[in-house]
Amino acid sequence: MFFDSDYITFEQEKNTVTVAEGARVMPITVLKTEHKRVQRVAEDLKNDLEKVTGNKPDLFNTIPDCPSILIGTVENSDLMEQVGMNVDDLKGKWESFIIQTVILEGQSEPSVIILGSDDRGAIFGVYDLTEKIGVSPWYWWMDVPVKTHDTLYLKEGKVLKGEPSVQYRGFFLNDEGPSLMTWVRTHFPDFTHEFYEKIFELTLRLKANYHWPAMWDSTFYEDDEKNIETAALYGVVIGTSHHEPMDRPHGDWKTHKKGPWDYAENADYLKEFWSKGIERSKPYETIINLGMRGDGDEPMGGDMSFQEKIQLMEKIISDQRQIIQDTMDVSVEDVPQMWALYKEVKEYYDSGMSVPEDVMLLWGDDNFGNIRRLPTEEERSRKGGAGIYYHFDYVGGPRSYKWVNTVPIQKTYEQMQKAYAYDANKVWIVNVGDLKPMEYQTEFFLRLAWDIEAFSPDNLEQYALDWAAYTFGAEYASDIAKVIRDYVKFNGRLKPEVINLVDLYSWENEYEAERTLYEFQKTVDKAEKLLQTLPHDLRDAFFQVGYYPAKASFTVLKLQLMADLSKLYKAEGRVAANVAALEAQRLFEEDKRLTFEYNKRVSNGKWDHMMDQLHIGYTYWQQPEDLIMPEVAFLSDEESVDGKFGIKVYGDAMTDRYTRKPLFVDVYNRGRELVEIKVVSDNDWAVVDHPSFTLSVQKRTKISIDWDKAPKGKSDITLTVTSNQGQTETVVCQIDNPKTLISGGFVPSSGKIAIEAVDYSDKKETGPHKWTEIPDYGRTKSSMAIYPVEYRKDYSPEDVPQLSYDFVLPEKTDIEVTVITAPSLPFDPARGMRLGLSLDEDELIIQNPGDLSQNGEHDSPDWEKSVIINCHTYSMKISGLIEGKHKLNVSLVDPQVVIQKIIIDCGGLKPTYLGPQPTPHADRIADYAYEEPCDIEDFSLVPGKVTTEAIYVETAGFYRVRTEDKEPVDSENLIFLEQGMTKPDKLSSENPFTLELDRAWPLSVTARVNKTSAGIWSVAVMLHYFGKASMPYQIGVELSGEGRTEQCGRSRGWLKTDAQQVVNYLCKKEENWTPDNVIIHISDDHVEHRINYSIVKYEAREKD
Repeated sequence: MFFDSDYITFEQEKNTVTVAEGARVMPITVLKTEHKRVQRVAEDLKNDLEKVTGNKPDLFNTIPDCPSILIGTVENSDLMEQVGMNVDDLKGKWESFIIQTVILEGQSEPSVIILGSDDRGAIFGVYDLTEKIGVSPWYWWMDVPVKTHDTLYLKEGKVLKGEPSVQYRGFFLNDEGPSLMTWVRTHFPDFTHEFYEKIFELTLRLKANYHWPAMWDSTFYEDDEKNIETAALYGVVIGTSHHEPMDRPHGDWKTHKKGPWDYAENADYLKEFWSKGIERSKPYETIINLGMRGDGDEPMGGDMSFQEKIQLMEKIISDQRQIIQDTMDVSVEDVPQMWALYKEVKEYYDSGMSVPEDVMLLWGDDNFGNIRRLPTEEERSRKGGAGIYYHFDYVGGPRSYKWVNTVPIQKTYEQMQKAYAYDANKVWIVNVGDLKPMEYQTEFFLRLAWDIEAFSPDNLEQYALDWAAYTFGAEYASDIAKVIRDYVKFNGRLKPEVINLVDLYSWENEYEAERTLYEFQKTVDKAEKLLQTLPHDLRDAFFQVGYYPAKASFTVLKLQLMADLSKLYKAEGRVAANVAALEAQRLFEEDKRLTFEYNKRVSNGKWDHMMDQLHIGYTYWQQPEDLIMPEVAFLSDEESVDGKFGIKVYGDAMTDRYTRKPLFVDVYNRGRELVEIKVVSDNDWAVVDHPSFTLSVQKRTKISIDWDKAPKGKSDITLTVTSNQGQTETVVCQIDNPKTLISGGFVPSSGKIAIEAVDYSDKKETGPHKWTEIPDYGRTKSSMAIYPVEYRKDYSPEDVPQLSYDFVLPEKTDIEVTVITAPSLPFDPARGMRLGLSLDEDELIIQNPGDLSQNGEHDSPDWEKSVIINCHTYSMKISGLIEGKHKLNVSLVDPQVVIQKIIIDCGGLKPTYLGPQPTPHADRIADYAYEEPCDIEDFSLVPGKVTTEAIYVETAGFYRVRTEDKEPVDSENLIFLEQGMTKPDKLSSENPFTLELDRAWPLSVTARVNKTSAGIWSVAVMLHYFGKASMPYQIGVELSGEGRTEQCGRSRGWLKTDAQQVVNYLCKKEENWTPDNVIIHISDDHVEHRINYSIVKYEAREKD
């Protein structure tokens, strides 16, 4: 649908034109009279055709006697005279193009014409064709391989595309330190034209036309005079960011500063400074930014009153426009200008400041993806129009976020579709930070800007599948789309930078933390499998866009949750506290290893430094100066009690006939000594799944209820847990097995009701406004919104669109209703964010989610909370609600509210981050599924006695195996075990056995096996050493499979404190051999002896 080759085929069909076949490729023609930027893109087409077919086409500047691919514009009279086409579809259009087959005079076979309404139209036509034949816009920036074809055919006829939905479309490289800045200066002279050639080509391949250059420690015009010339050659319109007026980057001011950046005190010099900027950019295509903020993107200071600041801003803009009028050769009204209404500048406008009609108003989001303001109906008639400045990256409060993507495409669509509906369609510019790893989201934003009508709430998942299929192949599309969607959904719930700022997912209620990690782990497992099974030439691209952001986001989340768990477990006296603490420390090191792999191994180090961004240990809005390990808790030897155990009900201590969920009890060791455990229920209808076991660390016991045997009404279950050392503990749970099941709506479970917004009982729609589900948008399931999104008339609260939710109470009770919505803002100044709540036939109660009047500012606690937890909440309390059926009505008083979840607290609601799991509907019990917690598999602590299949290695190093009363096994060949949970190969034929630590070696080893384009197997071995003293090492690598083993090489070196290394090996070229395993021999190099071991770290993908 989105990436179909609608006019290109790779097999000859009837009525097709041959573009490439065998060694012949259709030549390219672009006349000398065409604009240089059109001539330049013809070179890209020539190169792309060679990449795809292996054969380079000829490039002519006059029309040859044979058919060719002609590239040009309707403005070129020389071309129009020779092709004789009807171009009415293109005349007067902006950036549109036709791809058409035409038989030219004197020729018998058709040529292919790529004709633009203007020069960028022709450029977009070329790049549309190259994308269709197999050259991804990300072939350089994400290392997406070009799809090769021996034959290319184009269907006869005409394809017309354009005009774009948004006139100016682009991205802003911002907050570029440390990652992008260091990467650029490692791989290019600086932010010079060599770098911007890559940026501008990507911009145009994505059918964008506008760019804000990097500006933290660079200045576009003065870093390299060729920068602006290169923009002109490519055809990219240059702007400056919201606080850089008059085509003068902030870096210019750093260089030429004289006096304060204060127009009230330094107007004469500032006018001179700005005049030089306009004179310099006069020959080029720019959008001039008007106004000013304080020095360095701060509010204007001084002792002026608010009204005086407005008057000063009006004078600034008036004087700036006079400079433009005096400098340019056309009227100031015909020069593209914009005024960025960002942060406090928006308040000037809202308070009555006037600005000329021809100036485009650039509205902004709140820096967290929620649009602050859109044009009113009156403002939509302004000649200058309106645009949007959006964010995928931000530096500022309440917390900066500039690492991996945290904004789902569903949110971007929901917000930007509203912007388009309100005619904010002049400029869309998005802050992408370092650009990587925001590739997928950036492309979505720009495709939306090119053709928003192609998108709808119900085809966003199809877009994800189509993008993945185009980039990686249909075979892998579903899994890759899921990896990207899932990791962004988890990050959209809670940005990695703020996870230590909130009460995180609960370890005690709703199995929330465990379920969250389990679901995220499944996504990471899928990413791991993909990285092993994708064709070799696709793995680096997937690592960048999917694997790294998913695995690293999961690692950071799990790290914080393990740190929290260690504190909880210590308070309970569990020896497992130490495992949670050690796991947190291991994950802290794992995060470093992942960063190292992205920087140093992927694409042979092409992206070194691109993931330098610090992201663990925020303590205030700005990033930390170094990664900070979260605080963890250990149970000391003095605090542990050998031979003793503890028990705890996990989750609810009550279940009912409606949910039929089991009960769970954790039995945990308070020391390191093994304990024999028996668990007995006092009722035969409450069945224990593990009635007896040997307890090593902890074990989860499940109690299933036989509801046919259980007595009617409420009953207690007493579980008695005893040990072989005489300890006895009991715990009481309860069931509710009503004699008669109620019906007619959602029923409470453990004192609460939770309903996803899409599971409404009834809906009311008003006029053209229809309720629409936005799948997968929200913290849990999906969202409900109305389309169209604007009320063109004022409806009474009783007449607005409404969703209703039926529920049933078994007894009279007090309730509190909470409605969770998206964190949208009141972008219509005539409206708020009002939601009407009512029960049954009661009067509507109008609710607001708090004070959002100062959204985007540090003194707005309600707004800050909403962007941290990524939602608003609306609440209503009702006392003494009678038993029986009820209807909760949720009315959309203001149309921008997006509903996500309903929670009704009947007295049993417990603290969680996401709210309770959905509860059952009494009439649909058979369809109800409750997410159970994971089965805790007991494990052994190593070093120590091993009695279980799984072990947790507390200290990485060399181990020897000792069975009971015997000498150590393999006394000369020790076993190396990394820290963490593992299920090692069978180490001893006798069980139990003991693993004794011979020598600690804090090291983790990762191997990646790849097959180069030349057919040579390569192995990259990454060593992550977190010891305190430097150590020597030796490595030998072998590949094995199909009954043979091949040596790849040996090397030696030193491992320094807290350091990572990547060592690359090449195996000999083997055309018809696929290895199964990589075997790594590693030694620490002591004078006294050498210790060798072999471990399998990689399983190759299945044979093709």
